[in-house]
Amino acid sequence: MSTTHHSHEEAVETVRKLIKGIDMAMLTTISEEGLVSRPMKTQEVEFDGDLWFLTKKNTSKFGEILYDPRVNVVYADKSYISIRGTAEIVTDVNKKKELWSAGYDTFLKTSYDDPAVILIKVHAEAAEYWKSGNLAEKAVYMFKRMTGQDTDGLNLNQTVELE
Repeated sequence: MSTTHHSHEEAVETVRKLIKGIDMAMLTTISEEGLVSRPMKTQEVEFDGDLWFLTKKNTSKFGEILYDPRVNVVYADKSYISIRGTAEIVTDVNKKKELWSAGYDTFLKTSYDDPAVILIKVHAEAAEYWKSGNLAEKAVYMFKRMTGQDTDGLNLNQTVELE
């Protein structure tokens, strides 16, 4: 794995392309007992360095974010993307309205203007990704790893700094 040193805009664009179209993510928070992960629907907004999720105050993740705002968000599809960041609780009614969709009426059994509904805004700090690549790329990558050769040029596993 190598860390690539892109401009902020290039790093954001790399992550934007990797997560585009992936509907669900695993959000990991820190509780007093340790790490906790759960699936969350990502809001359909272009990634600009922040990720958005809708939930309610009466959930464990709300308390966990107040306890420790450090989080990790993982996406898996044709690639695997792990995004490290800091979560913030947002209660802005206009932002909730902007991100609300009809499905939430049923899923959360309420409306966007309910004070119990909150947004989780994750400010991404870094992202590590593993590209699936084609079979030949994977074979070359595995051969080089097993024989102790440099794999940085293959770009199948990279970390980009987003701050």
